[in-house]
Amino acid sequence: MFERFTAAARDVVRGAQDEARHCGQQHYIGTEHLLLGLLRPTSGIPHDLLTAAGLDHDQVTAAINRHVGTSEPLGAADAEALQAIGIDLDAVRAKLEETFGPGALNQVTQPPKRGLFRRRPRVAVSEGRHIPFTPRSKVVLELSLREALRLKHKHIGTEHVLLGLIREGKGLAALILTEAGIDLDDLRTRTEQAANART
Repeated sequence: MFERFTAAARDVVRGAQDEARHCGQQHYIGTEHLLLGLLRPTSGIPHDLLTAAGLDHDQVTAAINRHVGTSEPLGAADAEALQAIGIDLDAVRAKLEETFGPGALNQVTQPPKRGLFRRRPRVAVSEGRHIPFTPRSKVVLELSLREALRLKHKHIGTEHVLLGLIREGKGLAALILTEAGIDLDDLRTRTEQAANART
């Protein structure tokens, strides 16, 4: 399917992976990360429409943190609570990283498989490797193809990814859009108009 994506649409998908890492969610690419990718200026139509509606990168990042948080297992409140009982979280983190490597406290492992041939636990996805899409974000990408076909376009552009995101309508990205006061039906209409004017 990605061979039909325009260069800008591929950049949105790659950007979503970067955004997931930046948000501290290195284990999945969700609809919210696709939304952040669409907010990059290189996305064209989606960037223009979303920013005109009053949405920006920092606002979406704050909403993601509010709804999901980050993968940081222990935050400032935890550090204060531990400090109150005489445990220095920074010292513990430093010792763990000295022993197990940088980011050891943040790494998640998968439990070993049961049975005769047990697998060794795998460490979470590292900085340069592919991050898997969530089922909802996969649906968004599939819907972007359907939106391109519905509009009789021979390519899948960033505008189709935005239309797929709107059509999916149940992920965190759709929630963030509606919380920001953006009417999804109106956004769909304006996106279709802009896409048809461009072709």
